[in-house]
Amino acid sequence: MDAVGERPIGEPSRRLRVRWLGRVPYAEAADLQHALFEHGRDDWLLLLEHPHVYTLGARADLANVLVDPGSVGVELVRADRGGDVTYHGPGQLVGYPILSLPGKGGGDRPDTVAHVRAVEQLVIDTLAELGLANAGRLPQHPGVWIDPESDRPRKIAAIGVRLARGRSMHGFALNVAPEMAMFDHIVPCGIADKGVTSIAQEGIEVSMREVVDLVVARAVDRWAGPGAEGWERSDVVWRTREGDEDLAPFSRGLGAGAPVRRAADHGAAAGGVGGSGVAVEGPSLRLRGRLAAAGVAGGLAVDERKPEWLRARVDLGDGALAIRRTLRDLSLVTVCEEAGCPNLSECWADGTATFMINGERCTRACGFCLVDTRRPEPLDVDEPARVAEAVERLGLSYAVVTTVARDDLDDDGAGAMAATVHAIRDRVPGAQIEVLISDCRGRAESLDRIFAARPDVLNHNVETVPRLQRAVRPSAGYARSLAVLGRARAAGLVTKSGLVVGMGETDDEILATLADLAGIGVSIVTIGQYLRPTSHHLPVERWVTPAQFEQYRLAGEAMGIDHVESSPLTRSSYHAKRAAHAADAGERDR
Repeated sequence: MDAVGERPIGEPSRRLRVRWLGRVPYAEAADLQHALFEHGRDDWLLLLEHPHVYTLGARADLANVLVDPGSVGVELVRADRGGDVTYHGPGQLVGYPILSLPGKGGGDRPDTVAHVRAVEQLVIDTLAELGLANAGRLPQHPGVWIDPESDRPRKIAAIGVRLARGRSMHGFALNVAPEMAMFDHIVPCGIADKGVTSIAQEGIEVSMREVVDLVVARAVDRWAGPGAEGWERSDVVWRTREGDEDLAPFSRGLGAGAPVRRAADHGAAAGGVGGSGVAVEGPSLRLRGRLAAAGVAGGLAVDERKPEWLRARVDLGDGALAIRRTLRDLSLVTVCEEAGCPNLSECWADGTATFMINGERCTRACGFCLVDTRRPEPLDVDEPARVAEAVERLGLSYAVVTTVARDDLDDDGAGAMAATVHAIRDRVPGAQIEVLISDCRGRAESLDRIFAARPDVLNHNVETVPRLQRAVRPSAGYARSLAVLGRARAAGLVTKSGLVVGMGETDDEILATLADLAGIGVSIVTIGQYLRPTSHHLPVERWVTPAQFEQYRLAGEAMGIDHVESSPLTRSSYHAKRAAHAADAGERDR
């Protein structure tokens, strides 16, 4: 067993990877499913809830939607599964098993009926453990039913699957305690003469988390047997309340917030004055609460001395100073300076800089990031042309362009990003272009506008493991980021992502996240040590050694990622050109 792994480095195997993803919009879950379906070597079980949505299967009759969905606050989408119309919403557990299935009778084509029966049995067994021994099947009607042999059968779980090339998609929707009135606006599954029920309506009080745990146990028994090599599970933090109170202010339409002051020691007065009588800044109560919810307590002291391997040498020679003069002359901003990158000297001396567009102020308040979060200013329409001029002046053959999040804009800043790519291509036709984008709030129209500009590399960082997402970047989401990358890969782009470590994650969680990135076809991954920018940002939980970073690299590349740039001082754009060339070679080999 290696230092950080679940199995020896370089020994591929198929595992069941279970993910509790929280509440995920249907379209994002579909993009993620498709990516894992197309590229994943392992098996996945995605468990989640959807916001209110009616989905139409391949053979659905639109007449079975009885109202205008918008009038009841429900989205209507087409799905590439079997079946008719069904409802998904809060309080309903949705499970998507994405599995490599054996061929029927030893052949190449899986047995669809057998797979549907297996998914049904998973739900039936779970319900039996909850005391619903009267759950079973109803002939001619897929799904799981309560009292199927009585004169009043009622569906408690819908089943809809898709199988192709030996791989499965979609799965089940189990009614735990959803808003049952939503079923009144459709003919569920096209069956007009039979009812729908839920675990709660059957008189059993149980939390979603308890149901998930039971489903996972049954899934492990069924799908992580001798054909796989075990299983692992990663959860996003379970929400203890509804609403978006803990999102960054701009994500709630409230504008930028202010840092919260705290006392310097436990004996301080309520006004935030420490024993010395001096007020100090530290993580807000909200941020500390998110960390506690994720199981992270404390961290290294702000003034703890960094290890030698984290001491970057600052040496602004002639090349670096020339870049600085050009940037100032053209009124441009680099993330190198704004985010306090430790590699600034090395990259600038090598003639590489990462341009940051759409202003200097971000509409997100991530717990690890130094970028300004005051109210953004209007876009500068001339900025794309100035970036292109800088690329030409500096003689760059590889340009990296990133952006602050602009949740205040209708197009999320996507138009300016696309315009910058086009401007560089027009001015320096031979230059390769990498873009590092926000999640654009998951909005397909914004993302597709960037994808249509055809950057050579599309980078979007997941930043951390599922458990720490709410603490590290509360206005984003793990499933959404994977969906963005999956959508970009489906558009034919080379995709890249990154992790910052040392914030409270475990090594096994890092490996699980690498497996997810490999599973959706990401070609390049960067992994670097978190360095706390100020005292009111997230604390550093540990210093990760160079040897551990090397183990991450080996593990990621063994999973099929073409290039993993992993070292204490690695940041998103570090050795970007070299990584892109490695990804190109990997694409050619495939």
